Amino acid sequence: MDNLAVLSLLALAPIAVVGILLAGLRWPAKWAMPVGFVVVVLVALLVWGMSPTAIAASAVQGLLVAVTLLYIVFGALLLLETLTKSGAMATIRAGFTSISPDRRVQAIIVGWLFGSFIEGASGFGTPAAVVAPLMLALGFPAMAAVMVGLIIQSTPVSFGAVGTPILVGVSGGLGGAAPVDERLSVLGLDLPAYLEVIGLRVSLLHATIGTLMPLILACMLTGFFGERRRFADGLAIAPFALFAAFAMTVPYVLVAWLLGPEFPSLLGGLTGLIIVMFASSRGFLMPKQIWDFPPRHRWASNWMGSLHPEDEKDVAERRMNIWLAWTPYVVVAALLVLTRTVDPLTTFLRDGWRVLSVENIFGVQGISQALEYLYLPGFVFILTCLITYGLHRMNGRQIAASWKVAGSQLAGAAVALLFALPLVRVFINSGDTYNDSGLASMPLVLAEGAAALAGDAWPAFAPWIGALGAFVAGSNTVSNLMFSLFQFSTAEQIGVAPETVVATQAVGGAAGNMITVHNIVAASATVGLVGREGDLIRKTILPTIYYCLMAGGLSLVAIYGLGANVSTLWLALLLGALVGLVLAMRRSPGKPNPELVPAGHGDGSGTQGDPSAQGTDLGPDPTAKPGGR
Repeated sequence: MDNLAVLSLLALAPIAVVGILLAGLRWPAKWAMPVGFVVVVLVALLVWGMSPTAIAASAVQGLLVAVTLLYIVFGALLLLETLTKSGAMATIRAGFTSISPDRRVQAIIVGWLFGSFIEGASGFGTPAAVVAPLMLALGFPAMAAVMVGLIIQSTPVSFGAVGTPILVGVSGGLGGAAPVDERLSVLGLDLPAYLEVIGLRVSLLHATIGTLMPLILACMLTGFFGERRRFADGLAIAPFALFAAFAMTVPYVLVAWLLGPEFPSLLGGLTGLIIVMFASSRGFLMPKQIWDFPPRHRWASNWMGSLHPEDEKDVAERRMNIWLAWTPYVVVAALLVLTRTVDPLTTFLRDGWRVLSVENIFGVQGISQALEYLYLPGFVFILTCLITYGLHRMNGRQIAASWKVAGSQLAGAAVALLFALPLVRVFINSGDTYNDSGLASMPLVLAEGAAALAGDAWPAFAPWIGALGAFVAGSNTVSNLMFSLFQFSTAEQIGVAPETVVATQAVGGAAGNMITVHNIVAASATVGLVGREGDLIRKTILPTIYYCLMAGGLSLVAIYGLGANVSTLWLALLLGALVGLVLAMRRSPGKPNPELVPAGHGDGSGTQGDPSAQGTDLGPDPTAKPGGR
């Protein structure tokens, strides 16, 4: 078969099935992913002509990748439980409340700034695994906590794990290709210098688009989890949100310009965190009206997971020093940075007996997988827990309870991940190396079909391919590996600067992390929220669409310039739509949140008369004080 349109539709089928089941029919991932796996196997076997052995090897490779993710999730769960049992979380909650009890402020500081720093240090979904349980411990509904953790998986992602999506993803995708070598010769650059050029363009696109992400985060928090679902309550914090955005994005671009692609997210997030924490502690731009969630006893059941840190027994009664409470997170950040920037240490952790490697699975050349059990963030989390036992003087009962709870939470995520990752590997490995049909891999066929439809307007569609790659593979790095050369070649075919289109691909790949299934499953597991993946995708798809539309519009303008052309019209329409959306949100009075239990009704939990379970929402009584959590 050589019909590109038909092949593109068939390649899309596994992704479409999973998307429809998750977001359309709201199936839990543990049911949707097995169906998607069956579809991708049938397409690979019957259309792409992959051998059963190659399919089986790819599936096993996916299972091994799933084990690495479960390892990271377990470490994140254990850290949360350790800090909960030691009493550190009670101190951390009090510390944030002393800066501001406003949930919008807390989400921006912890999610946007601290999350960006963790992304820069570690990447690969770690920020969501760290931020979501921290948000839960601060008193956020489990679904809101995961949503916050996923939304910040955007702007910092392209420079996550000390620049891995650029230095490994784009570099691996472009390196050694003849068209790229010719372009480097024309520009008089070597590949590392060319990557710095691409990295700077990536940072400029991200900074322009990402400046609105804290505000979008605040609006989604109030719009989906407020008493009256008023998105305008998020707009009310615009001065602080924009200040927090610029505190991160300005140093982010400067670092990309001066130091290259390794440290923009890490140093941008850290600089922004220091600036905003200092300013916030002095009341700078703090909201005059406090926004909080509705009372806990009225929360919808699908907002909550099985973990409730503030309700657990065996929690240390003493209130510790704020610096001591935060020390484990400082240790996590320091260890992540050291293990990824100090070459001798990195080499030690990734060499020899410190790696479990399965080579050429079932004899299929090139399908291999390694488990770097000392290098992965999961080991950093576990090591930090061991350090915390001594720092926080935990007793044996508390330690045993933390391990028991963390272990019990893995089961819900395991089924979905153990099918999602094999699906991904079969999809990616379907190329002519492992098939008899001579077809390119399913991702490349999809991209070629899209390019054939787009023509000269391709830069507007480039970020969607990047997002698709990240959605399927769960990684901006893998998306860049798959599609960078394709994006480069397509740009040359339509006669535009390929480095701009490749940069747009990287930005779209970062945006796709907000909706990738295994990130959602992994982050949800850290707060005990399983089976609500479809509901989360329906929320995080909104900022993903914004990100890809803006990246495409800015890319068109960067290539074709402003004037009487399609690129200017495209950007003007996008900006007009944003302005119209803001005006509509400001004018909307909101409406009662249909997911909440009606006032005066209980859920049988016995919390109705507990003043510690009360909260307020900006609305009927903006002067009311927020309750504790």
